[in-house]
Amino acid sequence: MSRKITIIGAGNVGATITYTLTVKEMASEIVLIDVNRAKAEGEAMDIIHGTSFSKPINIFAGDYADAKDSDLVIITAGIGRKPGQSRLELASINTAIIKDIAKNIVPVAPDAVYVIVSNPVDILTYAFIRFSGLPEKQVIGSGTMLDTARLRTIVSRKLQVSARNVHAYVFGEHGDSETFPWSVTSVIGMEFFHYLTNIKKYTEEEAHAFLAGVEKEVREAGGEIIKRKGATYHAVSLAVASIVDSIFSNNDAILTVSSMIHNRYGIDDVCLSLPCVLSPQGIDREVDPPLLPHELEELHHSAEVLKKSIADLQF
Repeated sequence: MSRKITIIGAGNVGATITYTLTVKEMASEIVLIDVNRAKAEGEAMDIIHGTSFSKPINIFAGDYADAKDSDLVIITAGIGRKPGQSRLELASINTAIIKDIAKNIVPVAPDAVYVIVSNPVDILTYAFIRFSGLPEKQVIGSGTMLDTARLRTIVSRKLQVSARNVHAYVFGEHGDSETFPWSVTSVIGMEFFHYLTNIKKYTEEEAHAFLAGVEKEVREAGGEIIKRKGATYHAVSLAVASIVDSIFSNNDAILTVSSMIHNRYGIDDVCLSLPCVLSPQGIDREVDPPLLPHELEELHHSAEVLKKSIADLQF
């Protein structure tokens, strides 16, 4: 099947997503757009030189006009996060960039599903919906897909079980106010706290300390990677590939992507991550597992943090 993807932004994240989608043979054509045309050309050349080892794919650097008939547009453009800088501090500059991109890309590819990866992703997903005028279900943020992957990996390594047997999720903001609904977390079908106290034989105090330690490690993971190598791009590219796979294959996977929220858990008019099922048209349906009162309170706090930032931007 012919599938055309346009990726806007040829930096570390955009280039790595292009490479990942190529290796996974998820597109027949990828257009790479960047204000630095030479950089986009170089990345496209480098990747396409290896395509003799995979299914045929056309990868090239282009302009907005080349995005015509795209099935999917992935936006990674923006100023990168600096060491010690929060994702929310990026908001003002990257919102202006998103506004310009929306103006140029939407008239060319009005029917594409849009996946926003640039940070702060929840704010930029909200901004793109407002600037583009597209149906809300057509715009998806990568949200806490990466945080959820980090959570599952960290838990699996600590417990020495496969990450495939860990069902855990991060809700809310992709950032400091993200929430950990442990009540909907399970390992090999067992409620997580029960697993810790009965299988691992932790005391309740030890189990709570374990959860707190995991939360801290997940929240600080991005900053720790940036401190060591300057940027994060490998794991997020795999997370985006998972989103793309769910959109194209319509596989009914439940993913923690960022989308416009209307009356979910009493939250309205903000983009943040909650479980969704995707389809070739974007957000197909929403899944709202019951939360404990303190988890609901934390989720509301996350929503308020994002709403305040959106209000401060005044767009």
